[in-house]
Amino acid sequence: QVQLVESGGGLVQAGGSLRLSCAASGSIVSFNRMGWYRQAPGKQRELVAHITSGGTTNYVDSVKGRFTISRDNAKNTVYLQMNSLKPEDTAVYYCKAMVLVVGVKYDYWGQGTQVTVSS
Repeated sequence: QVQLVESGGGLVQAGGSLRLSCAASGSIVSFNRMGWYRQAPGKQRELVAHITSGGTTNYVDSVKGRFTISRDNAKNTVYLQMNSLKPEDTAVYYCKAMVLVVGVKYDYWGQGTQVTVSS
């Protein structure tokens, strides 16, 4: 089994910073892609950023230039550095890890961590 444990959420004022961490443990040695999604109240879950095992990154336009995703492959851990936070960044942030096994994609999710940005 695979477990993803997130940490680092909290309450911060607009313009502040937070760093999220997601550590994966279990039977998977390496994930093809790890990333962060978020879901605000009344809205659909959206991709924030993801990073491949080779280091290729992708960001939603609204966070480009403010958020940075990184990963430590040896620790199976992904990070999200969030700077210049805005109230609209308020959401539950979920970690996701994907692995391809013989052409079949398997997705794993964390339990979520709340990020609240006050104005």
